[in-house]
Amino acid sequence: MLTFLNRRRVLTAVILLTLLLTLPLTSRTVRLRFFGPRIQRISTWFANPAAHADWQVEIGTRCGNAPMIFPTTGFIGVGWGDGLWPLYQHTGYDIFSPAGAENVTPNIAAYDGYLTREDDWLSTVIIRHPDFPPFNGSPLSPGEQIWSYYTHMASADGSVSYVDPAFPPGTREKFVTAGTLLGYQGTWSGRPNDPVGLHLHFSIAASGADGSYTNETEIGNTYDPGLFLGLTANEEGIIGCWR
Repeated sequence: MLTFLNRRRVLTAVILLTLLLTLPLTSRTVRLRFFGPRIQRISTWFANPAAHADWQVEIGTRCGNAPMIFPTTGFIGVGWGDGLWPLYQHTGYDIFSPAGAENVTPNIAAYDGYLTREDDWLSTVIIRHPDFPPFNGSPLSPGEQIWSYYTHMASADGSVSYVDPAFPPGTREKFVTAGTLLGYQGTWSGRPNDPVGLHLHFSIAASGADGSYTNETEIGNTYDPGLFLGLTANEEGIIGCWR
């Protein structure tokens, strides 16, 4: 008999095989099916950000009465939930800088909280937000604690961290206010010389039963950042403050 894990692997294999058989094998088709039209705009954005200034959200923007401010400057090229379930769903926002160079575009804290940088985190910090206040459209239970997560703040080869020196590895529970500089956008993927496009990955993670942060790579552990930032997608799928 198949175990639960094996049944899931079989199901995933069947879905992948079906996709390969029914889709033309072009990267454009795969990107469209997996992420929709939004991700198609990333290459257009990198080619000429100035021509698409209306796609850009500015650092520190507070959209309406949203509790959080926008943590960097750029185009939200990949949104929360983008992907093809059950194969993959993106767990936050990928916000692509218009600068064209690493270590230029600042990233800031989206909300007051207590910052941690684990000993082995080269490009990442996480901020604990206890007893998050209620707001219109909140997905949280009263008194719930959440975490905001910021990553890719290092060079492509992993030799230089762009996290602000105020937060060295091993930093724990350091209070920061909204707008505090955390570091700068980079291209570190977690693998040397296998860079991602220049961006900040920003996500909102739930707390575990013990109050610690959960694994933000699993979408079930995360919330849509747009709810906290007041952002929505327009008819073209571009995420912004359309108020």
